[in-house]
Amino acid sequence: MKLFRIFKSEGEPLAVAMAGVKLGDRLLMLGCGDPRLVAQLAVKTGLTGRAFAADARADLTRAAEELAPREGALIETATAPWTALPLEASTFDVAVIRHVLPSLAGPERIACAAEVRRVLRPGGRCLTIDPGQVSGLGGLITRLPGNPQYNAEGGAVAVLEAAGFRGARLLAEREGTVFCEAARPNV
Repeated sequence: MKLFRIFKSEGEPLAVAMAGVKLGDRLLMLGCGDPRLVAQLAVKTGLTGRAFAADARADLTRAAEELAPREGALIETATAPWTALPLEASTFDVAVIRHVLPSLAGPERIACAAEVRRVLRPGGRCLTIDPGQVSGLGGLITRLPGNPQYNAEGGAVAVLEAAGFRGARLLAEREGTVFCEAARPNV
């Protein structure tokens, strides 16, 4: 087994690379279920940027807040409803929504995405990270927790379009994860 690890890439995690967060970016992370990912993205903004993480569950928000400093990240956090973020309009350059939309009911999904659109600056980018189908033999024995209706209705692309984003598209499906992106219109 060690032989195979030698050849495995030690680059950054796929979700971090797909987010494309840069030094100085103002980042909103919606969904704190993976506190390590929150910290890894927050580190990318550096001292000149801003990282803000929010979740509807206080325990998840607290976990992200506690892990971030140990990983070298500076973040602000809030526990808030998905549809009422305690943030000013047009504040962030990049928003990452991780594993939030599939767990919400249809109208609440669109309201959540619309709230993210509100806090993004014109031209700002939104990336969604949702659970997807596992490929290969693992896909035959693994049942994904999720919302089949969400996928049947077009998933994140349809939600982002309904919330007023432009250019919504599927970026990739890899390692049991679906990445979609869209931009807030410039007007």
